[in-house]
Amino acid sequence: MQLKRIAAALTLTLGLTQGGYGLAAGEAPAKPADKRQSTQSASEDLLARTVFQALVGEFALQRGDAKLGSDAWTDLAQRTRDPKVVARATEVAGFARQFDRALELSKLWLEVEPDSAKARQSRSSLLILADRLDELAPQLAALLAQDKPNLGNNLMHLNRMLARHNDKKAVQSLVDRLAAPYDDLPEAHFAMAQAAANANDNLRALNETEKSLQLRPDWESAALARAQIQARLSPQTAIESLSAFVDANPAGRDARLALARLLISEKRYDEARRHFDRLIKENPDNPDVIYPVAMLALQQGDMTTGRTQLEHLLTTDFADKSTIHFFLGQLDQEQNKTEAAAEHYRQVTVGEQYIAARSRLAQILLQQGKTSEARELLHNTRGGTVGERTQLILAESQILREAGRHNDAYIVLDLALTAQPDNPELLYEAALTAERIGKPEILETHLKHLLSIKPDHAHALNALGYSLAERNIRLPEAHDLIAKALSQTPEDPFIMDSMGWVLYRQGKLAESLKTLENAYRIKADPEIAAHLGEVLWAMNRKDDARRILQEAIKAHPGNEVLSGTVKKYLP
Repeated sequence: MQLKRIAAALTLTLGLTQGGYGLAAGEAPAKPADKRQSTQSASEDLLARTVFQALVGEFALQRGDAKLGSDAWTDLAQRTRDPKVVARATEVAGFARQFDRALELSKLWLEVEPDSAKARQSRSSLLILADRLDELAPQLAALLAQDKPNLGNNLMHLNRMLARHNDKKAVQSLVDRLAAPYDDLPEAHFAMAQAAANANDNLRALNETEKSLQLRPDWESAALARAQIQARLSPQTAIESLSAFVDANPAGRDARLALARLLISEKRYDEARRHFDRLIKENPDNPDVIYPVAMLALQQGDMTTGRTQLEHLLTTDFADKSTIHFFLGQLDQEQNKTEAAAEHYRQVTVGEQYIAARSRLAQILLQQGKTSEARELLHNTRGGTVGERTQLILAESQILREAGRHNDAYIVLDLALTAQPDNPELLYEAALTAERIGKPEILETHLKHLLSIKPDHAHALNALGYSLAERNIRLPEAHDLIAKALSQTPEDPFIMDSMGWVLYRQGKLAESLKTLENAYRIKADPEIAAHLGEVLWAMNRKDDARRILQEAIKAHPGNEVLSGTVKKYLP
């Protein structure tokens, strides 16, 4: 019964009738005579063979034998030359990834049905898959000419259709050839601009976007495309062109949004804020507007607006609610609202902020005296990548350090290094932790291994150099290591502090003082203050030393290095 139903369905699909192949549905055959009865019998045999072969092909496909299915349909297409059969054979050959056969069948399809847009679309798609752009132009040109009512949209679709092709210059040449006959349409110039931009022909791309805007001055997509290309060469030019566009087209929301974002990238926050204020007024519930407004407010220190907009985002259809909870958690944590912060962090369940949220939640648990619970939380957090797993290990070691369990922190890191012996982050953290437990030789081993992997790792160079200087050994080597680190990051106050310290150890007090004062001017860190105070004391500038140390200890009463220096000189 099922076989009969399939046969009946195939009969309708193939356009076959009981009167013989090629008769229209419902058309009665001629009155039988002897000869006609023989012809009818032959037609019925042909129908039976055709339906049987179609069934073979379909059943083969159902059973996963794509080759047999394609062979059956291809033979049937070549024998019958019926457009529907050829169409199905082409589709099956493509499914079987027999692209050469599919191309031949699509050629046959166009021969038997030359006005079929579907046949031409199928051949075009296959030519794209086969990277045969040289044969593609006539097919696409005919498709464009056949569908004049949708010409603009079809021109805009050209680059998307050709996106997978790697030779962007060849694509540009093809799009130029197809769009050139329609240079009175803005879409034609837009298509040529896109192709040029993809081929890194920026000047040509700009020229074509200008032409599209001359034909359609209020076209926001073209204005955005022009600004995107301009930004590659000069952000200021992109800002000027978008500013002119939104002045002429105040309702251009996307253009205004792009302009505001460009202004942020150029650190022109006040100007960006003015545009965002208008956007939020006109689009109070649009997540694409609310989110950047919230981020800009936080960046400018406007925590009230930032929080208000973030909380509003939670009531919208904004997809990434986890990120919003993360930022709200940060705000609560900074205001010592630890319970509220913890609740937000618990709602970060996916995304880029997931590991950071779990780490911060663990820190809160540590502050509440729940060290074991904090560690358990991290152990139960799954890291999807090596980087995420590394961050979880580093978070656990930090929790143990802050709990005063430095030896346990080192054990965690050392165990992780057995599985990832060349992990730069683990090596660096293990080195610093080894020093905290009084094992500078292990610090040196880890840092030298790290530098063998990354010779220009500025922080590793600095840490090793500082360790030598702190122990007052191999000072020339220490100086060279820190100098190399400083050459890479000359404005880093902590590396400057290390240089000042090694100069002090070498007895070069004037150079040391100048270096430490510059470092302290950049960053009023308690350890830099301790070193600066010690150098000033050694230079017999004791009043200046007292002032620096007293101010620093007042601001940082719990710093061990600073407290040690204060006890040494200000008992």
